[in-house]
Amino acid sequence: MPAGQPIGIPIAFELLDRVGGAWNAWLFERADEGGLELNPHEAQVLETLAGILTSQQSGAALVRRMPGLIPQLLQSLRSESFSGSALSRTISSDVVLVAAVIRLANSCYQGTGATVTSVEQAVILIGQEGLRQLITTVAFRPIIDVHSGFYVRRLAPILWEHSERCAVAARAIAPKLGIEAFDAFLAALLQNVGLTVALRTMDQVTKGEPQLGSGVFWAQLGRDTRRLSVSIAREWNFPDSVVQALAEQGGLRKGAAMSPLGRLLMLVDYLGKLRMLAEQGMVEDDDATLFAGLPETAGECYGLLASR
Repeated sequence: MPAGQPIGIPIAFELLDRVGGAWNAWLFERADEGGLELNPHEAQVLETLAGILTSQQSGAALVRRMPGLIPQLLQSLRSESFSGSALSRTISSDVVLVAAVIRLANSCYQGTGATVTSVEQAVILIGQEGLRQLITTVAFRPIIDVHSGFYVRRLAPILWEHSERCAVAARAIAPKLGIEAFDAFLAALLQNVGLTVALRTMDQVTKGEPQLGSGVFWAQLGRDTRRLSVSIAREWNFPDSVVQALAEQGGLRKGAAMSPLGRLLMLVDYLGKLRMLAEQGMVEDDDATLFAGLPETAGECYGLLASR
């Protein structure tokens, strides 16, 4: 098979449905699918999301910590001749990024007795690739505070952990498949961002009371929040391969072709959910049927998705 040539989806639809259903039931704390009709709260949530998708409202504006800063930094880091001092000045304007950069740099020196105290020193130590991954991670990590509602408090940490585990695994597997490692990292980290943004809407509609979770709601929510993730990726000028891989996760049909990155993203998403469900005792990961027909990289990938 020539490198980069699209081929079919890597996971049987039956497995996607089985693990996806268990995942949604865990997220929404529902023992069953809760019926096949939308309740009024679910309908209102979906209507609000549809309004965001069809309006001129910026999806990325719902995520950004500082408008324009993160895309500017990532654009600078795409250049092979990036300026460490210029990056340092830009990073210094965001206290969250400053703390993250200093923390990562000092972790490199752990046990040596040396300490990094300046952003410029940290930028040099971390390097271009490390900064790209760190800045992207900080940009999309959900902000959760004491005023967050039920769905943000409960679901945002789970979704973020899933995204982060998938990003680490995808980055490690990608070079073996001829895929750019950072593109794989970006796609996996971004896959849940649309759903994370929707959590605030869910809290506003339900006034913090858990009233969502029917099977039909899960299906429509997944479709709409994937579209929102794609919109955000486009707005931030992420690579076309990342946008395509995200778009390929929705509206799949039998026989549909997927890009290599799209296949990898589907695999780490599925295995990431399976790994976290197994850790919660929700599924048995020694059930061979859950791995039936998966690509040969599945075993290594599943190992990389273990809790860190």
